[in-house]
Amino acid sequence: MRRIGMMIGIRPDRIVAYETLHAASNPGVRDLLSKYNIHNFSIYLQELDDNKFYLFGYYEYTGNDYEADMERLNAEPRNQEWLGTTAPMQIPILDSVAWTTMREVYHNP
Repeated sequence: MRRIGMMIGIRPDRIVAYETLHAASNPGVRDLLSKYNIHNFSIYLQELDDNKFYLFGYYEYTGNDYEADMERLNAEPRNQEWLGTTAPMQIPILDSVAWTTMREVYHNP
């Protein structure tokens, strides 16, 4: 299994809309995540000392070819539509164009 942690900023005026999109009642792309071996996907929201809001995402990849699965997921029209909706709500950090993948420092299995 591969664990992925990632961060991105979020526009304060879009937080409620972002949370609504991710509400339990909205199926969004959950089935596509499972189809491409992504499990235990969680997103957390936090305001930091710079008075900006950030999202932290975590998921576990359980497949055998991460790059190929991500290519197939990214090619899904419904995922492209989802990302087209959520991307304007987010603020990429560290010269990225989307979520910035974090380096794992410690894991207690």
